[in-house]
Amino acid sequence: MRMMKNGHNSMNNSLTAINGIRVGHMTDLDAATGCTVVLCPPNTVAGVDVRGGAPGTRETSLLDPVRNVQHIHALMLAGGSAFGLAAASGVMQYLEEKGIGYLTRTGHLVPIVPAAIVFDLAVGDGQRRPDHQMGYEACVLASSDPVPQGSVGAGTGCRVGALRGNEFATKGGIGSAVIEIGRGVIVAALVVVNAVGDILAENGSILAGLRDDNGAFIGVLPTLRDLINNQLSPLDEATNTVIGVVATNAKLTKVETTKVAQMAHDGLARAVRPAHTMFDGDTFFAIATGEIVSDVNLVGAYGAEVVSQAIRNAVLQATTLGGVRAVQD
Repeated sequence: MRMMKNGHNSMNNSLTAINGIRVGHMTDLDAATGCTVVLCPPNTVAGVDVRGGAPGTRETSLLDPVRNVQHIHALMLAGGSAFGLAAASGVMQYLEEKGIGYLTRTGHLVPIVPAAIVFDLAVGDGQRRPDHQMGYEACVLASSDPVPQGSVGAGTGCRVGALRGNEFATKGGIGSAVIEIGRGVIVAALVVVNAVGDILAENGSILAGLRDDNGAFIGVLPTLRDLINNQLSPLDEATNTVIGVVATNAKLTKVETTKVAQMAHDGLARAVRPAHTMFDGDTFFAIATGEIVSDVNLVGAYGAEVVSQAIRNAVLQATTLGGVRAVQD
């Protein structure tokens, strides 16, 4: 396997701009898959909101505000479809070895690692998926450096607009963005973009998505309409998901982080058309490290903004891989 470690650049416009957060990628270029871990500082509060019709997740029920556990220790985003959820067990091993986790009454330490996956088996070698070892190694590589974006980590095998197969799709990937909203409060996003829909630029034009025979973008929505009206099934190639996390250094409750996760989907809907279909497993986490008092409405509103930016960054930074052309090609 050809593996890539985290890169580094001088300006941090990514999730790790938030103090205490570390991100690590493991990338298998030959199999066109990978995983991305987000290691959280102590006492990080989390929420989640699932909007897609075909999610693949782990430990999301625990993030419900009525559940007992208040803090998480890491998040895992992975390719490999449901097989990729195994990468979270490697994160648990790493954290246990570091003495990090929820201390039970019996004295056992249990790391809390929610996870979500995307379907990338149709690109590269679908028999090789993120596993326990890849999840562990992603933790070893995790750092506070700017997060590499594009065709790395969980974004390695991603594609968008794949209704007609890889030849007519556009390469997806992983993207990040950050906004400082005042008084030292930072809101950032990290998003894995594997959408059934097109990716829209800020002006509403198609930035990446379904192509015609000449490589021009033709739009998933009208194509989907034609397929359904002609009683043709788009299901063969419609195996897609957008997953990600909005993070902030604001002090929020579990209820408030759940609200931020809900509002994050507004950013998804602005940048992906269509979104939240039965073909997608769209899932967003939200985490708050609790450094600065702020208003949840402001954090959530800007959370949606950084999600849109991160989605666009993912496809702009992606590179051609596994027969799926990047935006530039």
